[in-house]
Amino acid sequence: MAIGPLQLIRQATPGQRRTLLAAAMGWALDAFDAMLYSLVLALLMRDLGMSKTLAGSLGTLTLLASGIGGVLFGFLADRIGRKQALMASILTYSVCSFASGLATSIAMLAVARFVLGLGMGGEWNTGATLVAESWPTEFRAKAISIVQSSWALGFAAAALVAGPVARYYGWRAVFFVGILPALITLWIQRSVPESEMWREQQNTTGARAIAGASKDVTSYVSTKFSVIFRPPYARHTFALLLFNFFGMFAWWGLFTWLPPYLSLPVEQGGRGFGVMGMTTLMVVTNLCGMFPGYVSFGWVADHFGRRKAFLVYTLAASLLIPLYAAARSQSVLLVLGTLVAFFGTGIFSGSGIMGSEIFPTAVRARALGFTYNGARTLSSVAPLVIGRVGQTKGLSWAFYLCAAGYLLAALMTTQLPETKGKPLE
Repeated sequence: MAIGPLQLIRQATPGQRRTLLAAAMGWALDAFDAMLYSLVLALLMRDLGMSKTLAGSLGTLTLLASGIGGVLFGFLADRIGRKQALMASILTYSVCSFASGLATSIAMLAVARFVLGLGMGGEWNTGATLVAESWPTEFRAKAISIVQSSWALGFAAAALVAGPVARYYGWRAVFFVGILPALITLWIQRSVPESEMWREQQNTTGARAIAGASKDVTSYVSTKFSVIFRPPYARHTFALLLFNFFGMFAWWGLFTWLPPYLSLPVEQGGRGFGVMGMTTLMVVTNLCGMFPGYVSFGWVADHFGRRKAFLVYTLAASLLIPLYAAARSQSVLLVLGTLVAFFGTGIFSGSGIMGSEIFPTAVRARALGFTYNGARTLSSVAPLVIGRVGQTKGLSWAFYLCAAGYLLAALMTTQLPETKGKPLE
């Protein structure tokens, strides 16, 4: 019998519930801090004199850093634990969000956004790994989908905060609010348990090192990481990397530029709804589209299989985006934007699910860091490319490239294994 999110949470142990809450809150607050930039982008372009190309370059810089951060924090999570790495990533992006509000030049803002990206990239794979290793096989997909869905809540919260705060206090105050997520680390340190699977892996590795079965812990773990580039993992590693890349290129290219697209005047290539109109559209799009899209994927993937779920969501997004780009009225943009958000963001719940089920425990956090945040690094060009094309041909035309990204992601689905029901070793 299928169970809903509330029943799932009630059936979990207290430790599993706290783990789920920590990862979900970390991911929501990651979205909150990361998306503040896009939500005040029109104001930044005006006050700092940035073109669409330059504004897109800063978004690209953050994504580039997130890819690097994902790999770095993945190694950290495999060495010092999932919980400690999760806390470090949250502190990093929170402090740097505050620092963004202190920037007095584009160069200072660029540095703050780059370091923020490091923490932003590290949060995802540490949180997803912690949940994957703490929840049983039959509930893993649903639990990770709940974690992933919190991004939509963080994005919506950012839109609710950014609109009024920017209107009355300016864009600097919006970034200052971004320091608040740092407080969650106090609760994580006190209440969230470390992954028992990781502890067992560390004990096994330590025993081998003591017994002389390996040269030392570091070399043993480093050698193990190379298994994801050898059969039987290599094909799946690169298929998942490319799937994430194409999907992220489409998502970041679209959602980085949606706020300015909706708020800028028509003569500047926007839709002319203003800051508050944009805020309303983004909040509804997130809560009614993105959030259920994330949550539903785990249930769809458990019923039909991971690959079929990927295929349905990516194809639907690729077909809906051209319709969205051609729309003009606010009501049509609201409906189509909600559907695009539902399908176009839901697929990322599947990345953590499938990645956790493909790779072994010894390298799981780093493998997720490579395939997910490595894809973020590759897709970091998306804000720049869409901004550059939008500068010359208009953002509506540039969004067609995002549709192509989802179509290519659908193609890569055919190269992924079906991992439904696979237990973690």
